[in-house]
Amino acid sequence: MSEQQTSPDWQEDVLGQAAEWKSDGVDVALATVVTTWGSSPRPVGSQIAVHGDGKFVGSVSGGCIEGAVVMEALKAIKDGQPRLLDFGVTNEEAWEVGLACGGKVQVYVEKLQ
Repeated sequence: MSEQQTSPDWQEDVLGQAAEWKSDGVDVALATVVTTWGSSPRPVGSQIAVHGDGKFVGSVSGGCIEGAVVMEALKAIKDGQPRLLDFGVTNEEAWEVGLACGGKVQVYVEKLQ
């Protein structure tokens, strides 16, 4: 894949694409929605696979927090440390990234080994 994927079909084959990138020798991170509360654009289990150069497939939010998640995934690729990201109405960053819908989303991010 040579360009960033932002397909409206957010249920694309995220794990298959991550496996393909890994088999090509590319560093990859996987971000997964692990908790939601209230209004949440994507259900628990929704995922994004992030390529080492920043392109990605999948969706964890319908767009409102995806940029922040991709940035954290790139950091996880660099340092190898997993992260649990919290976005919600009481989180100032949630407003900055557009999650002012009254919900909470937790996203677990890890570098694939």
